[in-house]
Amino acid sequence: MLDFELARQTILALVKPLPSELVPVDDADGRVLAEDLRSSVDLPPFDYSAMDGYAVRAADFTGTGPFRFSVSAEQRAGESGQSLAPGTAARIFTGAPLLAGSDSVIMQEDAERADDQVLFQKAPPLGSHVRRRGEDLANGAVALTEGTRLNPFRVGLAAALDLPQVRVARRPRVALLCTGDELRDAGSAARAGSIPDSNGPSLAALARRTGAEVRRLPRTGDAFEETRSALRSALADCDVLLTVGGVSVGDHDVVKKALDAEGVHIDFWKVKIKPGKPLAFGRKGAALVLGLPGNPVSAQLTLSLFGLPLLRALQGDAAAVPRTVQVQLGSAIKQKPGRLGFYRARWVDGVAIVSGNQASGAPTSMAQADLLVMVPEDSSGVGVGDTVQALRLDDL
Repeated sequence: MLDFELARQTILALVKPLPSELVPVDDADGRVLAEDLRSSVDLPPFDYSAMDGYAVRAADFTGTGPFRFSVSAEQRAGESGQSLAPGTAARIFTGAPLLAGSDSVIMQEDAERADDQVLFQKAPPLGSHVRRRGEDLANGAVALTEGTRLNPFRVGLAAALDLPQVRVARRPRVALLCTGDELRDAGSAARAGSIPDSNGPSLAALARRTGAEVRRLPRTGDAFEETRSALRSALADCDVLLTVGGVSVGDHDVVKKALDAEGVHIDFWKVKIKPGKPLAFGRKGAALVLGLPGNPVSAQLTLSLFGLPLLRALQGDAAAVPRTVQVQLGSAIKQKPGRLGFYRARWVDGVAIVSGNQASGAPTSMAQADLLVMVPEDSSGVGVGDTVQALRLDDL
């Protein structure tokens, strides 16, 4: 059995980033930049007014005031080319380019307008309420670095830089195979001893959150040849093969045997964590294989801890591994030493309250959790008020 960090490092060390592609900026949310995003323009591209008000030249204000000026021009957002006559003011609106000859803006709340005259009580500071060309980002500067995952705000920045397309990593192609004679589709007719397949929808959704394209394969039962045939087909057309169930040591756990038969090199198949010990990782050619345990919590947790970093790393994501946070416990945890424990917990009034049901087959414990509290493998437990490391489920 490998310890947690070594198992994850073993996986990530074998990752080769996927090729890149150009995508429209409108479709770039969630994608990972495959190159630095450099500005080819100044941002903003011209000096403009940050307020509705009056454009003036600060040097025209002499004495102690008040100051009266004629209004000689008006410029709105989207207009340009006007000049400010010396000793006058120009009506200007938010986002409008600054008129030639002006250098400051007085907001309209500090002005008293009467016909074509405007009165100011005091002189403006030079440059007041003016956004200068390039003050946000200069032409040629790096706006976002390679490995950054785009979000709506970063997509907005790319569009502000006048980029119709961005270069991003190709989406990983994931094949997901759930196994087990007991499984049926949710909502289908129940039969004695059957259970709905919750892993298929849950794990597919988790993988898609990283930007992967997920293809759910028809489920196989616990028959060796059926499973082997499904694996052979999947390995021919995916970057990552996720199998669910059948990697433990039971008489009907056939996935590991089928992987061996298909020539998949198994790097490891047990990890010192709880839940989720029976985790297999291997490879065949360029395809990487992650064999997840079948219990819902174990499957969700191992995909989150190992599979999601793998999928992010394939895209060159600079933040492939989620960060841990420190939390204070509001309830005690007892554990048998020997494996790193991940305990589902809720964040309540600033403390972590551990769920009472930590069974690996209880999907409610993950569905109701905010955190995975980590208890070291050599620990027999932690008490109320202790500070421990945790993973936020939203960060996985």
